[in-house]
Amino acid sequence: MLSPIARARSFLFTPASRPDRFGKALDAGAGCVILDLEDAVAPEQKLQARDQIALWLAGCTSPQLARTLVRINAVGSLWHDDDVRLLQDWVAQGLAGVVLPKAESPAVLKSLAAALGPRAELVPLVESLVGLDAVDLLAHAAQVTRLAFGHIDFQLDLGMRCGADESELAPARFSLVAASRRALIAAPIDGVTVDITDAKRMAADATRARAFGFSGKLCIHPSQVAPIERILAPSAEEIDWARRVVVEAKERNGKIFSLDGKMVDLPVVRLAQRTLLQVDSIR
Repeated sequence: MLSPIARARSFLFTPASRPDRFGKALDAGAGCVILDLEDAVAPEQKLQARDQIALWLAGCTSPQLARTLVRINAVGSLWHDDDVRLLQDWVAQGLAGVVLPKAESPAVLKSLAAALGPRAELVPLVESLVGLDAVDLLAHAAQVTRLAFGHIDFQLDLGMRCGADESELAPARFSLVAASRRALIAAPIDGVTVDITDAKRMAADATRARAFGFSGKLCIHPSQVAPIERILAPSAEEIDWARRVVVEAKERNGKIFSLDGKMVDLPVVRLAQRTLLQVDSIR
């Protein structure tokens, strides 16, 4: 059985300095919620935000913990080590996992996994050229469940000026999807849509993510959850096709066959099986 992180389509950020929003974020319908100790929290609020996370986690149910991740501060920052210490016990108690910003080194991921324990699921956020160059090593690192693309910081790192369709980022997006496939981990999570008022842009971004092979997307507002869930989920037609493929494949016992006028071999059967894995609710 895949974990909630591996199966989630939408990942809703909420600032760790706003505990009043934690419960609302979980109720918004996202597959997972990310309590953000990094970019969303000013330096002078970091300590208080960490305390607020600890207080809130203490009141969480097991199902709530299973859908909650924390984005910690980057390695080398003033707050990273204390963030890790905070989460050690919560990972053991069922916290879903940890998002590592500015991920660039498999050695850092190995150290983080050792500090958090064997139950910790890690989501490295690729946000730089160095991170992209190391993407295969990051994907293969122990306890990494999925990669995520921090495409805003990635553009800043390279001095890029992307157009609305972000065609300039196509090679980077392909690299994350390919690395995930080579490592046999869940398909990666695409970056945020920053304009929360532009529904067409949100839909276009989610559609592009799915076309590239991403199966999840980060979001920053509850209104973005529903379109992500709808667009990244298999359609009714796709589910029906997948079920028919799997049933027929079982009857054919591994032999190639034709369905709806199209040849079905082992790769097609695996695609159908992967589609059905996305059907059941994770909540």
